Amino acid sequence: MSSFIEQEEQYLLSKIKECGYELDDVTLNVSSRPEYGDYQFNGAMTMAKKYGKNPREIATEIVECIKKDNKYQDINIAGPGFINITFSDKSLIDHVNELNKNINLNYENDNPKTIFLDYGGANVAKALHVGHLRSANIGEALKRLSSSLNNKTIADAHLGDFGRPIGLVMLEIKKRHPNLPYFDKTFTGEYPKTSPVTNEDLMEIYPYASAKAKEDEQYMEEARLMTALFQDGDKGLMALWHHIMNVSKTDIKRIYDRLNTTFEVWEGESDGNKYIPEMIAYLEKQNIIKESEGAKVIEVAKEDDDHEVPPLLLIKSNGSASYETTDLACIWERMKKWHPDEIWYLTDVRQALHFEQVFRAAKISKIVDDETKLLFIPFGTMNGADGKPFKTRDGGVMTLESLLDIAKEECEHKILPNIQGEEREKIADIVSVAAVKYADLIPYRLTDYNFDHVKFSDLQGKTGPYLLYSTIRMKSLLNKATEAKIKFSKYITINNKIDRDIIICLLNLRNVLLKSFNSKSLNDITEYLYKITNLYNNLYANNRILTEENKDIQESWLLLTKVIYENNLKLLNILGIDIPEKM
Repeated sequence: MSSFIEQEEQYLLSKIKECGYELDDVTLNVSSRPEYGDYQFNGAMTMAKKYGKNPREIATEIVECIKKDNKYQDINIAGPGFINITFSDKSLIDHVNELNKNINLNYENDNPKTIFLDYGGANVAKALHVGHLRSANIGEALKRLSSSLNNKTIADAHLGDFGRPIGLVMLEIKKRHPNLPYFDKTFTGEYPKTSPVTNEDLMEIYPYASAKAKEDEQYMEEARLMTALFQDGDKGLMALWHHIMNVSKTDIKRIYDRLNTTFEVWEGESDGNKYIPEMIAYLEKQNIIKESEGAKVIEVAKEDDDHEVPPLLLIKSNGSASYETTDLACIWERMKKWHPDEIWYLTDVRQALHFEQVFRAAKISKIVDDETKLLFIPFGTMNGADGKPFKTRDGGVMTLESLLDIAKEECEHKILPNIQGEEREKIADIVSVAAVKYADLIPYRLTDYNFDHVKFSDLQGKTGPYLLYSTIRMKSLLNKATEAKIKFSKYITINNKIDRDIIICLLNLRNVLLKSFNSKSLNDITEYLYKITNLYNNLYANNRILTEENKDIQESWLLLTKVIYENNLKLLNILGIDIPEKM
């Protein structure tokens, strides 16, 4: 079933054709001048160019044709040919009742896709830091938005588990514990079942080893050799690698769980690496690999490029696979296992050229067909309230968990004092995640922004806690009405302008969802959530709903509250935000 606005667009299209004009589709937009109408059609200007007529003349013909149906409360023409439409109260009332029966009306999708998303990128043996926040938040919300629109979604954490960081960690473990069996080439027994290192050990080992390698070339060379030995499948190092993976992955999952970030697949670079030999064999048959200074490359530049696109480095001169090759192998694996219609990658904008090379190579080689969409979704950076990169007090990169803890401490002050113990702790977690997520998703995806934990934890203004508090209050009102045996099964009457403004906002949800999906940015949803919640709070503040004497008005307000509440639940869930019972 089409949404309300989509049905209106189809109706208007039929009327335009009835007037003798051909148009592929019609788009209705929320009116920028509400005094003239609820929605506006601006297509007369485009039609005027096509038919060589005055746009106002065309608009007049269309309006006169529509007026015969007596469908709208008002329809008028403004300016050079803008058609303004004011919907009838009856049609708006009917729509609210339809939403009450099915809150998913705006989420229909006649052409669902299988979409594979890659928005993890956490490195094994390293702490998740604030730089991982945006990919986790935006990726998770885009996955949930896609799923809500009935697409099949598969998300991969795509762990960094096969590069030099692992080699550095293994080298330092060897330096500290040289007698461990993993480093003994003559060892023939069974390797220990418990890990020789804890996650706390890893959090200390990697920064130490990384810093040492930067200042000690011999140490770096040893790390390179250790990495190569591990990647070649050394039995002892592979056993150690599994320990490191299990310990680190458990902690990475814990932080992602805290952030409501989920993955259907927990693979890493190592999984794609397994497919490199068969992929290289395939590429050799395609006759697209070239030799270049001892290395193997694929030319991916195009004649009409307006910037330099270097060849994709497939095999380095030393015989090892490149970072690009690993990503290409991951696409190979994903097409083979999941056959997605689209694959989306979320990283910061600095990796644009890398993915341009990989995607072109995937298309040139026919690893993916022409119909399969490969999409790079970059995003801007998050800085501290002072506009500078988030740092710890000693100048290091702040961990993601530390950021969440700071937000939690601030949000805990906003919780009612009578809530204590574990319940207070749990609510503080939920509210702080809402504060962080909503603040992170407010800006357009490519925009850099400053995170102020005090500002974004406020119960007033455009914040996650404000939305939670308001939504909890809606639920409380509905519960009180139920306890008082006040019925709210039907929307009966539009009582005032506030009611009407809320319903007009409800009409626009479908456009908001599609705009967010198409732009791959959540800012339209965050703005919409704030707008409709603010409108509702205006209704709540100006009326005593539970003591309203006119029962038709009271029932209508309560039913509208129920619809807005359910609408908020769905949208907050898309953003990955949970709602506590109270706060």
